[in-house]
Amino acid sequence: MGKLKKLLRGQRGLLDGLREKVEATGKSSPDAVWWWFHCASVGECEQAKPLMERVRREFPKAKILLTFFSPSGYEMLHDYKGADVVSYLPLPIRRNAKRFLDIVKPEKAIFIKYEFWAAYLNELQKRHISTYSVASVFRPDQAFFHPVTGRIYRRRLNCFSKLIVQDARSKELLQKYGIDNAVVGGDTRFNRVAQISANPQELPLIDRFVKGMPENKSVSAMNEADSAIIVAGSTWPKDEELLQQYIENRPQVRLVLVPHEIDDEHLHEIFRMFEGRYIRLTQANFLNADTCRVLVVDAMGLLSSIYQYADVAYIGGGFGKGIHNTLEAAAYGIPVVWGKNYHRFREAQGLIDAGAGQAVKDYKQLEAALDNAILNKQTMGTAARNYVMSEADAADKIFKEIITSNQTI
Repeated sequence: MGKLKKLLRGQRGLLDGLREKVEATGKSSPDAVWWWFHCASVGECEQAKPLMERVRREFPKAKILLTFFSPSGYEMLHDYKGADVVSYLPLPIRRNAKRFLDIVKPEKAIFIKYEFWAAYLNELQKRHISTYSVASVFRPDQAFFHPVTGRIYRRRLNCFSKLIVQDARSKELLQKYGIDNAVVGGDTRFNRVAQISANPQELPLIDRFVKGMPENKSVSAMNEADSAIIVAGSTWPKDEELLQQYIENRPQVRLVLVPHEIDDEHLHEIFRMFEGRYIRLTQANFLNADTCRVLVVDAMGLLSSIYQYADVAYIGGGFGKGIHNTLEAAAYGIPVVWGKNYHRFREAQGLIDAGAGQAVKDYKQLEAALDNAILNKQTMGTAARNYVMSEADAADKIFKEIITSNQTI
C-alpha cells in the first residue's frame, strides 16, 4: 500500500479514536497533565525519546501523547511504550486543530525539528499553551527567509514560546529577522546514540560473519587489514555501486550492507551487482554466516546495533537527497565516510572538523577515504566518539529550558 493510501486510512475516524484512547488512559488519573510530542517520522522520534524519558522520570504523573504525520513513523512506533497514547496527527486544518486540542488539552506541546503546522500553532497560541520547537535548524535558504514570502512563514515561528535550536548560527539567523525567542540547546540525537551504543543489541550471526575469514585465507595469514569490516548503513543503489567496486578491488575487506530499501526488487539488484557472492541475514546460520565477504541485512531495526561490529562505517544517501544518520555509527568510536550531499547536516561537518569523517564525490575519493579510515581507524574513531560525547548533554539543556519556562503567547 502506498504512503498516501496509508495516510488516508490512518485518518479515518482518527479524532473519535483519539478521544477514546485519551479518556481511557486518563481514567486512572483524571487530573493528569498531558505533554504532547509531535514528530514527522522515525528519525525525529529518536530525538524525542530522551525528552520523553525525562518526563517519565521527573513527572511520573504526567501523560505523554506522541503523534506522527508520516505512516512510516506511526506504523513502526504505534506500540512505543514510552508514550501513553500514540496517534497519527489529524490533517492540519483549523477544524481538526480545535477538536484535537479540545480532546487532549496539553499543558505543553513540543514539536521536533522541522514541524511547523500553522493550523496547530495558531490554535496553541490562542489557547496560551506553552509550545516549543526542539532541535530545529534554520538556514538562509528556507521558506522563512525568502525575500518576498518569508514574512508569511515567519508568523508561525512567533507562535512558539521558545525555539530551542541546535546551534548558534540558527539563533543568529532568527535574531536577524527579529525573532528573539530562540535559545541554543543542541541536538538530542547525540544523547540517543550515546545511550544505544552503551547497550547495543547482541547479534550473534553478524558476530559470526565478522569473526569469520575471507575465502582462501588462513588464520596465520590474516593481519589487521585482512580483518577490516565496513558496515554500510541505509544505502541506496549509487552507494552500493561504489561499495561493490571497492570490495572488488580490496579482497581483504568485508562488507555488512544494510540497504535503505529491502524489497525483493532491490535485493535482486544487489544480488546481481555482487554476482551472488553474498548471503542474506535472513538466510544465514552458524554454518554459512562466515562463508561470504558480503552480508546483506534484509531486516529492519538492527542498524544502530550493527555498527558495533565495524572498523569503518559508510553512511548512505549522500548521492541523493542527503545522508542518513552519521551519529549512530560515530557513537561506537569508528571513522565515518559518506557521499557528497551532506551540507544540510551540521553533525557531518562537525565530524569532518573533528577529523573523524570524510565526504566523497566519486569512486576515486571513496577509495582513498576508506583506505585512510581503515589505516587510521583508532585515531579517527577516538575523534568520532569524543565528538558525540561533546554534545551528549543536549537533553539536559533542552529539558531545563522547557521546565523552567512558563512562557505562553
